[in-house]
Amino acid sequence: MDRLSAALEQKLSYKFKDMGLFARALTHPSAGPENYQRLEFLGDRVLALTVADWLMRLFPDADEGELAIRFNALVRKEACAEVAARIDLGRYITMGPGEEKAGGRRKTAILADGCEALIAALYLDGGMAAATQFIEREWAQLVDKHAEIPQDAKTALQEWAHAQGLPAPTYRQTGRSGPDHAPEFTVEVLLEGCKPLTGKGNSKRQAEQAAAQAALESANVRKG
Repeated sequence: MDRLSAALEQKLSYKFKDMGLFARALTHPSAGPENYQRLEFLGDRVLALTVADWLMRLFPDADEGELAIRFNALVRKEACAEVAARIDLGRYITMGPGEEKAGGRRKTAILADGCEALIAALYLDGGMAAATQFIEREWAQLVDKHAEIPQDAKTALQEWAHAQGLPAPTYRQTGRSGPDHAPEFTVEVLLEGCKPLTGKGNSKRQAEQAAAQAALESANVRKG
C-alpha cells in the first residue's frame, strides 16, 4: 500500500498528511466496513460546488440554461469514471477478491465512486484548494470536450429522433429537492430504443435540457 500510495500521490501532485484518510478513500465496500462510501457522498458535493463556481468564471456570458447543461455533463458518473481511468485509479483501489475477479477495477460505477471519494479526501486533508486544484486540472479536458455544447439540446434531440424515424422524445419529472426558493428538479427523457437518461436543473426546463444533452451524448450524436 505504501508504494502504491506514493505512486498515486505523485500523480495527484499532493502529499497526504492523514494516510488513514487516504487509505479509506481507496477502499471499496467489498473490502470491509472502513470504506469510501461516506467520502463518496461528500466528494460528490465538493465536485458540484467546484464545477459550478468554475463554470461561472469560464463562461461569464452563458445563461443559466447553458450552465446547467455544461454542469450536468461534467459531474455525471461517466465524467468521474473517465477521470479515474485517466489516472489509473482502479489500480490503487483495495477491494475484495470477488469484486476484483468480477472486473471491479474497470467498472464505471466503482471508478466514479472512487474518484468522488478521492476528491473528498483531498478536501478533508488539504482544504478546498487541494480539491479544486485536482478538479480543475483533471476536468480541463472534459471542459474542452464540451466547449460547443448547444444551448437547445431538446431541439437537437428531437431533430435527431425525427431523422431516425423515431417518435419525439418525451420528458417526465422524477424528482424535486431543495427549498422552494432554490429547488432542484430531476427529469427523465424517454426515447424509443434508448435507455432512459436523467438531467438535473434549477427549473424543469433546465433539467429537460440536461437530460436531452445526456441522451445526445449516449447516442454519440453530440459530445460537445
